[in-house]
Amino acid sequence: MKDQRSREGWVEPSADRLASQTIPSPNIWDDPDGYELENVGVDPDGALETAMLRVLGRCPADGFTGMQVLDVGCGTGYHLPWFAATAAQVVGVEPHEPLAIRARDRLARHGIDNAAVVEAGAQSLPLPDRSIDLAHARWAYFFGAGCEPGLAELERVLRPGATAFVIDNDATRSTFGGWFVRAWPSYDALAVERFWRRQGWSRERVDIRWAHRTRADLERVVRLEFTPQMSDRILAEHTGTEVDYAVNLWWRRY
Repeated sequence: MKDQRSREGWVEPSADRLASQTIPSPNIWDDPDGYELENVGVDPDGALETAMLRVLGRCPADGFTGMQVLDVGCGTGYHLPWFAATAAQVVGVEPHEPLAIRARDRLARHGIDNAAVVEAGAQSLPLPDRSIDLAHARWAYFFGAGCEPGLAELERVLRPGATAFVIDNDATRSTFGGWFVRAWPSYDALAVERFWRRQGWSRERVDIRWAHRTRADLERVVRLEFTPQMSDRILAEHTGTEVDYAVNLWWRRY
């Protein structure tokens, strides 16, 4: 199968090429409804959004006015309406067709006409050179060494003066960080930091919360993120419906 040009003018990769480039997500692909619960519970105070706007030097009322925004690995499109509320145009890129369909349905339900979803991976963004003012990737592909093809694509599609954000776990602190380290003891937070510094990125450390509506929601989300054995240990020692959670907001001006 050959790559196809969409109605919007973007060249979407063929299914065969996309499949060869895509790393399956261990959580959202298997349980998108559970991941939706996680998105609802993550950062109810908007600390990440506040931090991004602060880096951009913009106030909340301005948001992303006038910007062409790219959301890499947009999943079911949870964050697309937030960007679309102020941006000139938003493109969500998602390699997994069932998630891309959900993202398009979300846009339709909200009546959003300045956003679109394209099936593609971070390594082959179907966008023209220097066409994007802001790129955003939240827990999607950019975890450190190995994501260099995606970073090269960001450099290609971002305009001079544009900003890219990558959001990932800060495993050095917080209750969730402690769980993460126990679940993946081989994870080297220092090596990840060195990787991003070598690539010319800066970091904002942000404190957020998981704040779930019910204990059942928290349990489902924990089991989405961890193995059954690890989830059992976590849930046995942690009460309530909230978890303190630390993240790294990596960013770079191009």
